[in-house]
Amino acid sequence: EVSRIIAKVIGISPANTRASTTAYDPTCGSGSLLLKVAAEAGNKITLEGQEKDVTTAGLARMNMILHDFPTANILSGNTLASPKFKDGEQLRTYDYVVANPPFSDKAWSTGLTPATDPYQRFTWGEPPAKQGDYAYLLHIIRSMKATGKAACILPHGVLFRGNAESVIRKQLLNSGILKGIIGLPANLFYGTGIPACILVLDKENASARKGVMMIDASKGFIKDGNKNRLREQDLHRIVDVFQKMADVPGYARMV
Repeated sequence: EVSRIIAKVIGISPANTRASTTAYDPTCGSGSLLLKVAAEAGNKITLEGQEKDVTTAGLARMNMILHDFPTANILSGNTLASPKFKDGEQLRTYDYVVANPPFSDKAWSTGLTPATDPYQRFTWGEPPAKQGDYAYLLHIIRSMKATGKAACILPHGVLFRGNAESVIRKQLLNSGILKGIIGLPANLFYGTGIPACILVLDKENASARKGVMMIDASKGFIKDGNKNRLREQDLHRIVDVFQKMADVPGYARMV
């Protein structure tokens, strides 16, 4: 369900896509997020994704073929230590980037020296050794075109943890690239009970952006066994309020 929100909030639609439109997922798993974005686009756009687990990457390739995207390019390898999608010596940039990276990856810097990163991903600061969330976010920002849009699912802690992360967060806010934050209910994802949020990024007109659209959607869900699930009405409300950038007391406002 969250993948549907992501596909909607980046604003991709048949009206603004064509075959040359590019979408990328740096931690693509079995490819479901890319396929949701492609479905929203309604056109045969260009899909690229990287996945470190070889078996999962194979699954993603198969998924692409099954969903009639045989030209999608899925490569395996560690995105942070060895990104596979490059133009020359720089990271390739995209119209749309979406991701659900591993939460608080403790091994994010394996095989990587952030201070001398050849792709200059860590100029805003170096994420803590044991919390890789901002490493993925910085990779995503580096992978966006000058008018690129992106959305990324991260643990709630990225919004308020201190030290190195607060240094990066301040730069992110000052850049104007952060367009919105959507707080989600706890216990939505398999394998973790911690609450997550969606960070929505937009480089277009970033320098003129005056605030961040904040939505607290943490209360809108239904219990489903021992998990929480977003209902159709919850999805619609999030997307609708985000697209209208509407102030809704106790739920959403421009900050």
